[in-house]
Amino acid sequence: MPQPKPSSKPNKPDNPDTPPIGANIGYVKPREIVTEMQESYIDYAMSVIVSRALPDVRDGLKPVHRKILYTMHEDGLRHTAKFRKSATVVGSTLGRYHPHGDQAVYGSMARMAQNFSLRYPLIDGQGNWGSVDDPDEFAAMRYTEARLSRIGEEMLRDIERDTVNFVDNYDATRTEPSVLPSPLPQLLLNGTLGIAVGMATNIPTHNLTEVVDATVHLLENPAADTEDLFNFIKGPDFPTGGLIYNRKEMLTTYAQGKGPIVMRGKAEVTEDKKGNSQIIVTEIPFQVRKSSLLEQIAALAQEKKIEGVKDVRDESDKEGIRIVIDLAKAVYPQKILNRLYKFTDLQRTFHLNMLALVDGIQPKVLSLVEMLDYFLKHRVEVVTRRAKYDLEKAKERAHILEGLAKALDNIDAVIKTIRASKNREDAHKNLVLKFKFSTIQANAILEMRLAALAHLEREKIAQELKEILAKIKELSEVIKSPAKIKGVVKKELLEIKETFGDARRTKIFNQAVGEIAEEDLIPQEETVITLTQGGYIKRMEPQIYKVQQRGGKGILGLKTSGEDVVEHFISCQTHDSLFFFTDSGKVFNVKAYELPNLPRAAKGRGVANFLEISSQEKVLSVFPWSKKDLELGIKYLVIVTKNGIIKRVPLEQFENVRRSGLRAITLRPDDLVKKVVKTRGKDHIIIITKKGQGIRIPEEGIRAMGRTAAGVKGIRMKKGDEIIGMEVIGIDADKQHLLIISENGCGKRTAVSQFKTQGRGGSGIKAAQITAKTGDLVATAALTGQEEDIIVVSKKGQVIRTNVNLIPILGRATQGVKVMRLDGDKVASVACV
Repeated sequence: MPQPKPSSKPNKPDNPDTPPIGANIGYVKPREIVTEMQESYIDYAMSVIVSRALPDVRDGLKPVHRKILYTMHEDGLRHTAKFRKSATVVGSTLGRYHPHGDQAVYGSMARMAQNFSLRYPLIDGQGNWGSVDDPDEFAAMRYTEARLSRIGEEMLRDIERDTVNFVDNYDATRTEPSVLPSPLPQLLLNGTLGIAVGMATNIPTHNLTEVVDATVHLLENPAADTEDLFNFIKGPDFPTGGLIYNRKEMLTTYAQGKGPIVMRGKAEVTEDKKGNSQIIVTEIPFQVRKSSLLEQIAALAQEKKIEGVKDVRDESDKEGIRIVIDLAKAVYPQKILNRLYKFTDLQRTFHLNMLALVDGIQPKVLSLVEMLDYFLKHRVEVVTRRAKYDLEKAKERAHILEGLAKALDNIDAVIKTIRASKNREDAHKNLVLKFKFSTIQANAILEMRLAALAHLEREKIAQELKEILAKIKELSEVIKSPAKIKGVVKKELLEIKETFGDARRTKIFNQAVGEIAEEDLIPQEETVITLTQGGYIKRMEPQIYKVQQRGGKGILGLKTSGEDVVEHFISCQTHDSLFFFTDSGKVFNVKAYELPNLPRAAKGRGVANFLEISSQEKVLSVFPWSKKDLELGIKYLVIVTKNGIIKRVPLEQFENVRRSGLRAITLRPDDLVKKVVKTRGKDHIIIITKKGQGIRIPEEGIRAMGRTAAGVKGIRMKKGDEIIGMEVIGIDADKQHLLIISENGCGKRTAVSQFKTQGRGGSGIKAAQITAKTGDLVATAALTGQEEDIIVVSKKGQVIRTNVNLIPILGRATQGVKVMRLDGDKVASVACV
């Protein structure tokens, strides 16, 4: 029977992961790309996290820093040694332990030598190692020289005494330490910055004295919390000094292991020899480049975001940083300094994130207590391992000394045995057999010099043996006693504090600096606000309107379009809050400085840009409110509607006006809010109608109501009449005057004493004579005698500013005089300045 021919194709196995029978060596195993990507990415991420980007919580070093320091230690570059070229150190590190880019190694080395990057530099550098102005601009490695600093040398102390584990280097030709003994909490002292895959660390520098005191306290009180440690650690201590604010918030930050820390440069306002103001900056926030800060200040001055800066000079030298900012006259230096804090890196937030490797492999965000606790566990282990190593060495030495002492006691027999032997090996064998010496002891006896036979030398061996036995006893007790181990750790920490401790450089303030409010940057000054019927609003400086004689035409105050007319004209301070009452009975609030400061002829911006007001709502009344009102005893708001309804509401009900508005009054059909005023509880109120009627009523006659109440009758009016104004006068203010302006530009001042007090709800008395010449009344203002000028604005945007004393004082039943000449225009509003 013929045999079947073998197939030219290899047989496919049932398992797809098993290569086909007879397949070549180059067979590619099929694999899901999702699985491959996941595993490869995780392997890469872990490599970056563990081997490159994150520090170990025990010694506070990343692998590259650890390898550089160990290489320098191997090469004998102690702090007392001669400097050696940095290129030599970099080359040795690359060849032995870190086969990566030489610039990466040199950059890491440079950072450890910069006293403006590290609070306690680990490398003592000679040459150009960069500057605080540009830390990355250091000289090439062939020009600079380096050796370990004193504190850098401390990081490797006792490394030869089996204090840490060693692992193979990249090619298994050497071993390197997996962590340094580090007798001080380096991670807190010098901090670190690292970006890994999916995580980052950012730890600031701290003061050694404070950190050691906190560590000792935690050693003695393991149950201590972050608040306890903050009795010692005040906060970060940056090498560049500066100021830090809000220590209370920092406590939370350190307890959680992450959070913001507000830093400021040190600046003070002084005067030069000519008496001009200057701002002198002598310290800048950590990791801020001086050149970048100077550029920011210059750009702000050029763009007019900061007005009043004449010149910016860099007078820094070897003694330290000094930036001089010359200011113009008639400016507020503190406000300019606030703007510098707001818009430049003179104030900066350090985003603390205390992420480090625990046990060399696990990244973890650590609180202050946890970080110091892990360090103490490391130190306890180092001290314990060192004690065991020293004990082993002491026992070995004691064993040899015991052999030497025994040999000296039987020196004649020992010499005779050695002389009778054929060679060294035979002598070694005979000593072991005859005197029961160990192999180590026999070797020591054979190497013993003849001088040891002298009497003093024999006593010296006996004394050394006595001391070694005492040391063995002491070390044995230390190893058995955790309390004594802690005592050794504490003693060494305090010794380091005594040697390296120094004064704090960064000043800490308990109070919060917070976000610099816009109000701090805006000068408190008088301003005028205009709002048109179409909803366009703006603010201007009243100085742009020059004083004119009454009866003039004025100048263009703003450009209106179409049928739009000016409806509200308010004088206030830039820091005042403006309350906008709408036809829906709601009230909105905005700061005066938040409104756009635009040129005189500008149209303005839509009020909906500043208030969350619907397109169907219309602003009917605007009034300013400031903190000074509280000092003046303001307690109530009084609201009057077009139809003469009045209500009084306690001021505290308007303390928190939401951005979306707050209900201020419940309006009846066909009624609108006309005017809102502020009162003290015992004032009098004068209400004026467009047909010239007026009524003066005591405020106490209007009972206080809630925000949503509808109000009560304030004045009874004839058909076709409506309210145009309401003013507040004090009960003892009969020397005041009431300014009344009509739509055709006529005006007068009338003594308040001519308005007799009446009960609310009456029809009032005549306040002005209404004729075809005057037209209806449109605006009123209560004059206290402090006003210098009045500003009258027409519906088409014409504005006139005139001295109030040019308007005569006339009786109630008079028409008034021409204040503003109008050509087919009408008066819209009046404001006093």
